[in-house]
Amino acid sequence: MSTVHDDPAPFPVASDVRSLRDGTFTADLRSEWSIGTHPHGGFLLTLLARAAVAALAEQGEPHLEPLTVSAEFLRPPAVGPVLLRTDVRKVGRRTTVVAVTLEQRGRVCVEARVTVGRLPVRPPVWNDAPAMPADPPPNAVSLTVERSQGVFHLAQGCEVRLDPATAGYLAGREGDPPRMRLWARPREGGSDAYFSLLACDINPPVVFNLGGAGGWAPTTQLTALVRTRPQPGWLRIQVESRSVQEGWFDSDAVVADARGRIVCQARQLALTALH
Repeated sequence: MSTVHDDPAPFPVASDVRSLRDGTFTADLRSEWSIGTHPHGGFLLTLLARAAVAALAEQGEPHLEPLTVSAEFLRPPAVGPVLLRTDVRKVGRRTTVVAVTLEQRGRVCVEARVTVGRLPVRPPVWNDAPAMPADPPPNAVSLTVERSQGVFHLAQGCEVRLDPATAGYLAGREGDPPRMRLWARPREGGSDAYFSLLACDINPPVVFNLGGAGGWAPTTQLTALVRTRPQPGWLRIQVESRSVQEGWFDSDAVVADARGRIVCQARQLALTALH
């Protein structure tokens, strides 16, 4: 079973979940929010978070937001409809924990724990954000479907600009450090806590800089921390890997808003063809 979409949907519409009124929700994995034929991992995080928050709203807990999402990617779902099942595991005064599974055709594709509460609004006591300009510089490289060899379909729904000094693979260089700096924002509307979850995984795999750019780098585990609501403007993102070994690599992302406040942090373990 698949769903055909004629026009790209803006992020809030594409990541919407529809309640079945029993703690389960349906959603559509759309082709414009995918990498090649695989739905984007950060986009899946937003669906898991939305389902958790929506489940609590149905139980009389409105105005909550995701604080953390920790997901295990068991098998890749395909573009098309999915089912999200929620189970409230702990209710507290400051945080509530919801287990969420994303299923397709009767098989569990992603399992997650979502911690929900109220995001901080006051200025941080300490904020060590990446030293990047608020807006991408004129020489920043726009990441498009064409430039990504036809796989980065997210360019239909959001703008992404890469710092060319940290994207050597685009110039054919090999052996650059597995680090990238980039900027992102939705094409329609502004960034919110859910878009920051997408942004923490929006970069090309940092191992592309080491050599052999291209291919799929599937995530096995991804944990994201949402720190506050982003202010209007570009999100600036710094990503780096500390270790690439025997086909495995880590990827740590820090996402800051236009005011320089950290709005999301993420760490994931993924696979690469490099050994």
